[in-house]
Amino acid sequence: MLQLGAFAFTAPWFLAAAATLPVLWWLLRVTPPSPRLLDFPAVRLLLALRTQEETPSRTPLWLILLRMLLALLIFVGLAHPVWNPGAALHGSGPLILVVDDGWAAAANWPARQAAMEGLIDRAERGGRPVRVLATARAAPDEPIRISELLRASDARERVRGLAPKPWPTDRRAALAAIENLPVAGSAHAAWLSDGIGDVDAVSLAERLQTFGSVQVLVGPAENAAWLLLTPQGEATALTIPVVRAGSRGKSSRWLRASARDGRMVARERISFDDGQSRVDVRLDLPGELRNAVTRVEIENDTSAGAVFLLDERWRRRPVGLVSGDAAAAGQPLLSSLFYLERALKPFSEVRRGTIAKLLEREISVMVLADIGTLSDAEVRRLSEWMSKGGLIIRFAGPKLAKSASGLIPVRLRGGGRALGGMMSWSRPATLAPFDQSSPFSGLDMTGDIFIRRQVLAEPAIDLDSKTWVRLSDGTPLVTAEKRENGWLVLVHTTANTEWSNLPLSGLFVGMLRRMVGLSQGVVSNDEKTVLPPLETLDGYGRLGPAPASATPIPGKLFDEARAGARSPPGFYGNDAARRALNLSAGMTGLAALGNLPGGVERIGYAAAEALDFKPWLLLAALLLALVDLAISFVLRGLGPAPWARRSATASLAMLIVFAALAAPALAQSPALAQSNVDGSLSTVPRGPDVKALLATLQTRLAYVLTGDRGIDEISRAGLAGLTRVLRRRTAVEPGEPLGVNIETDELAFLPLLYWAVSPGQRLLSDRGMERLNQYLRGGGTILFDTRERNDFQTDSFGRGGGASQRLRALLRGLDIPSLIPVPRDHVMTKAFYLLSDFPGRWVGGALWVERRGGRHNDGVSSVMIGANDWAGAWAIDEFGSPMLPAVPGGDRQREMAYRFGVNWVMYALTGNYKTDQVHVPAIFERLGQ
Repeated sequence: MLQLGAFAFTAPWFLAAAATLPVLWWLLRVTPPSPRLLDFPAVRLLLALRTQEETPSRTPLWLILLRMLLALLIFVGLAHPVWNPGAALHGSGPLILVVDDGWAAAANWPARQAAMEGLIDRAERGGRPVRVLATARAAPDEPIRISELLRASDARERVRGLAPKPWPTDRRAALAAIENLPVAGSAHAAWLSDGIGDVDAVSLAERLQTFGSVQVLVGPAENAAWLLLTPQGEATALTIPVVRAGSRGKSSRWLRASARDGRMVARERISFDDGQSRVDVRLDLPGELRNAVTRVEIENDTSAGAVFLLDERWRRRPVGLVSGDAAAAGQPLLSSLFYLERALKPFSEVRRGTIAKLLEREISVMVLADIGTLSDAEVRRLSEWMSKGGLIIRFAGPKLAKSASGLIPVRLRGGGRALGGMMSWSRPATLAPFDQSSPFSGLDMTGDIFIRRQVLAEPAIDLDSKTWVRLSDGTPLVTAEKRENGWLVLVHTTANTEWSNLPLSGLFVGMLRRMVGLSQGVVSNDEKTVLPPLETLDGYGRLGPAPASATPIPGKLFDEARAGARSPPGFYGNDAARRALNLSAGMTGLAALGNLPGGVERIGYAAAEALDFKPWLLLAALLLALVDLAISFVLRGLGPAPWARRSATASLAMLIVFAALAAPALAQSPALAQSNVDGSLSTVPRGPDVKALLATLQTRLAYVLTGDRGIDEISRAGLAGLTRVLRRRTAVEPGEPLGVNIETDELAFLPLLYWAVSPGQRLLSDRGMERLNQYLRGGGTILFDTRERNDFQTDSFGRGGGASQRLRALLRGLDIPSLIPVPRDHVMTKAFYLLSDFPGRWVGGALWVERRGGRHNDGVSSVMIGANDWAGAWAIDEFGSPMLPAVPGGDRQREMAYRFGVNWVMYALTGNYKTDQVHVPAIFERLGQ
């Protein structure tokens, strides 16, 4: 390779062919062109015949120069010129490419791929083979191996097939793979590190040094890997520890908690100060919202470490407490619920009330303290609820001992049994050790626990199988029975200290925790339970079907399981009861790659991209050859008239030469990337009329660019969501949404615009105002959305917040009539769906339209104004999940917002045809009138 500053020739010997250019000049100069043939009548030829000597003319100078340029382009192109090729690899041996492809490499994987291909290009220019070593296992039973010597083309295909894995690297296994590696000559080793340090990092670098020079590529500190550790559940919050590799610099991102259907439940900022490597983020959530969370992730961080999956272990199960005594108000320490509430609060959401009221809400466990008689209606409702997976825990007491009816797992003797006391010969009983089959097996039984009174069970054949806890004399203290998908449990003593001191012990808390864990959704830790992989994360943190290599995990060993090739992070079990295995299981922190041995060069991934001129030079030579061929035909008389031949030849030559010279620049020009409805990207050339062309070829929803990137992105995502709904439910099949600039883009081809008003948006110029007025007069429709909740505004576009004030300023120059709230019989209420209001992300805001209908476009109102943030309700992310919550109605409110969007589009496209009397009977029939 011959390098001249930033310019290099990888095959410089082809430049020697330029020495033949003088010979080529001489040959082209003396060689005449082909004779020119003219057709004349024979008689005229004989009359005009003269004897004279004819000599051929020489080749024109401009044609010689053209052919010389063609030859020079071929010579230089074959010499393979490259701009900014990068420094040559050290040594003379192969390139050893070591790639960390674990979870921490996913965040900047495109930069790693570009660096790998750049290194392989440099090896190819030096004629050196390549070996590739990936440090993460690809399959459970497949050891880490280094590749054989590969040609550059084969190595390029190999690295393009690499992808980040959702588990850590195994540098010790990678070190073993190169322990006895034979290397001819001095190799150049390039280690593309993920920035994570461990005990084997130094050993791996030292081993690579034995092969030759070593370069370690490490990303910048601001791109260091982030990891979510195991959350800590509190009474009213969920605390998520976040760690990063290293502690240099300040950095902040957003933490997002999502439900199983993809809707966002909570969002909190993560902020690292300089020198800080761990922060705890607190999510304050009500019990029902917290129980809905199944995924916590760091936004814009595409790695498996930035995702933490939550299962039933992090849910605060709602427990309902119902008491049969009246001591709660006057003597709380004697109340049956006093000790229950304090024992359950650390791990459950406790609710008090009647059985009927508690069953109206989501409930997992129902605790009945000394309830003697249950009505038939209560027994029926509790039985139905229990059959679906509910758990009923009943505590004994005077009322239950006197009159036990309804739901009881075993038959009871009346009156109860007293143990100890002044009038008794017996002593208080203690607990017997728990059986291995008991759910309480393994709980700490230290401490003196005495039972002074209990209700007795009648002897029965199945009494032993229903007994979970026994007293020292063998009588049952806790009995239970499986009822379809639920459990019915009876504690044969009270929930307060009247009959025993059990409520004062730590064992009481442990027993309640175990019993609450039996409610629907929790997988047992029994050693016979095997949890198959259900859904797993890939290297980019995306949840999908489990790979074929994933193996089931025994339930008893699940808490000790660690993410790897055999057990990728994800959900295990089944849809009804899922357990989450996370990448951070067993981890307490994240260390950055530390100091490496002396002589190891540490560089970054960012490097200027090399520009290869070879294909463009050869393309230019081909085009010039075509020009030369066309000129040869013209000079032989095979073209048009002489006066036209000269101009055509010159024009064609200039056109093709210009295209050849401009091709590299056009190939390097940026492209306009737009997001499709399904989240993929399509690329179209840039140009002033591209948007007009797109809007002409296909109907498209459009939004006004405000200059606020956050608002514009929500508008785009919202119209993408509405576009998807229109395609599924209506005959309208719009293309991907377009963002338009009122000042510069052509609006005539767009039937309707969505304008999310930004408080900081610049006012339109006089020219922009004129263009907007022309658009409205031509039949266009604009929906202005100030996105302000009713709590903060007086009306939808009057005296409200900042967006409303900005809208008033924007409307001052527009030619619009007076507006009124949408009447009840307006066509907007029946354009496609029958609607009575128009919710968006918020509810309650009025929708304003023209008083007597629009003056153009079949009476369609040219201006509509509201404040319910419709784009926020329609917005979907790249996975098709809602981006923002709809408050307060949730999914039902979002559905109504989509229906409003469909009505808006149908109203703008079809006009007032639904006001015709022919539709009235059908509408009345739908309304049930």
